Amino acid sequence: MWTYFAEWLGFAVRWVHVITAIAWIGSSFYFIALDLGLRRSRELPEGVGGEAWQVHGGGFYHVQKYMVAPGHMPEDLTWFKWESYATWLSGAALLFLVYYVGAELYLIDPSRADLPVWGATAIGIGGLALGWVVYDGLCKSPLKNNDTALLAALFVYVVLASYLFAQVFSGRGAMLHTGAMIATIMTANVFLTIIPNQTIVVADLKAGRTPEARLGKEAKQRSLHNNYLTLPVIFLMLSNHYPLAFATEWNWAIAGLVLLIGAVVRHFFNTMHATGRQLWWCWAVAGVLFAAVITLSGAPGWSDKAAVAAEDGPARRWDGDPQMALAASPHFEDAQAIVMARCSMCHADEPLWPGIGHAPKDVRLETADEIIHYAPLIERQAVRSHAMPPGNITGIEPAERETLAAWIASGSGLYVAGASR
Repeated sequence: MWTYFAEWLGFAVRWVHVITAIAWIGSSFYFIALDLGLRRSRELPEGVGGEAWQVHGGGFYHVQKYMVAPGHMPEDLTWFKWESYATWLSGAALLFLVYYVGAELYLIDPSRADLPVWGATAIGIGGLALGWVVYDGLCKSPLKNNDTALLAALFVYVVLASYLFAQVFSGRGAMLHTGAMIATIMTANVFLTIIPNQTIVVADLKAGRTPEARLGKEAKQRSLHNNYLTLPVIFLMLSNHYPLAFATEWNWAIAGLVLLIGAVVRHFFNTMHATGRQLWWCWAVAGVLFAAVITLSGAPGWSDKAAVAAEDGPARRWDGDPQMALAASPHFEDAQAIVMARCSMCHADEPLWPGIGHAPKDVRLETADEIIHYAPLIERQAVRSHAMPPGNITGIEPAERETLAAWIASGSGLYVAGASR
């Protein structure tokens, strides 16, 4: 019973996390676009730096921005903070449920670092906290007066952190913790800088004092950073569903390229909102960077030669049905034995692994027909990448991956590419 309860608990927390993330990202994107789109086209009230007229849902909206604060504070002031807090709290709960409770499956990879569960958990939490400490220190250093240099320093740190995560965690755990570190920085920006600064401004106004302009400037800078970090975080959080992103030798480099992709895409939209110009070259750069991501995901780098065997094997020896070719392959008997020994304890009608109540993603690998049917998945998950078994929990050997590669290569080129017929 606990297995099914845990499954639904994880689903419910993930659902809440996605909903709150949508709310937070939406408000972040809206306010950055609003701020960049403000115009000063007529005489405005004192202290107003710009205004915007907008239309939505059949109504018209007139928005004015005070550069520091208005002369008096209205009673019905709306604060935008709970979206951020709820997103981080639900994400932290999901991180705990999936990666710390399930550390042996999803976080620890003995081939990289044979960590105890408590040790892996401590490294993960420590890495998230250290990310904020380093980022906040950079923002308070002389770099705070140069956003480009500050973001460049942050980029170097995040890539370094991603590389270090990849040395001690599974690929899935490394990518997820890189994203969680960035998300922690973003929420800490809201909780420890943006909201406190705005609270001080409100208190000063109510007390009849003139707020410091510095407070608003700092809050705006952190908000802009959050805006540029949003797209990479989404990619990193989604990456755990795509083994060619997380379970390859160069996952840390992919994380770095995704940071750059997010930056140039946001630069396109932010420039368009601010000036009306459309910098189409940003999309060309993003396309080139994404092509580099795809290339890295398939680049040789693992100690074994499985991926190379799949690429260079006699893939087109059979001209008929690829499933018949796979069944008739001289490597099939060995491949079937490997799958039965390393995979079928989870991918079964009645999984034997504790805590798993049904076959993951409803993929069953108990019969010859099932193994042949899912050959494309086996190729992507266990040959081209090392996503499966999770954390290599069943101890599949490099030679066994080579055998799987040779079996798949003896079928059709369609299977080598990892596509179904």
